[in-house]
Amino acid sequence: MALHQNESPNAGVVARPTGFGRFQAEIAVRGGTILADEPVEVGGGGTGPTPFELLSAALAACTAMTMRLYAERKGWELPPFAVAAAHSILPGEDGAPPSDHFARHIVFEGALDDARKAKLIEIADKCPVHRTLRRGFTIATSVGPASEQPAGEPPTRHEREMEKACAD
Repeated sequence: MALHQNESPNAGVVARPTGFGRFQAEIAVRGGTILADEPVEVGGGGTGPTPFELLSAALAACTAMTMRLYAERKGWELPPFAVAAAHSILPGEDGAPPSDHFARHIVFEGALDDARKAKLIEIADKCPVHRTLRRGFTIATSVGPASEQPAGEPPTRHEREMEKACAD
């Protein structure tokens, strides 16, 4: 069974070059599409986030979701907050290869006592995307018909992982 232009496999994603500009790709995900692109200053159209910005977005979103879930389970009122994340590549030292670095910044827009803040930072480090990035992963590439495209984890798996991160 071939995937139509806006379909994605079960819980996975499909990216296709759009033909607009050098880099723009349309990413089909459950529930919609996302455009990815590179900035104008490097020859892209600037029409969407870069792939590394999408990785950073996954970390920021998962962190915010996990912290909110933890606070909800504890019955804590949280002030509005935001999670920012950015990727960079750090040069290797003494012949070591470069390494990837994600900077994450959490801003609470109201008062929060130090104990709760510390606990939420601990929980942030347990979010499923954070754990995935920290432990590393493998990438298996295959070539074949659309019907053989990989399926990702079901959405319920991510929710269970966030629940597990929130367990005391």
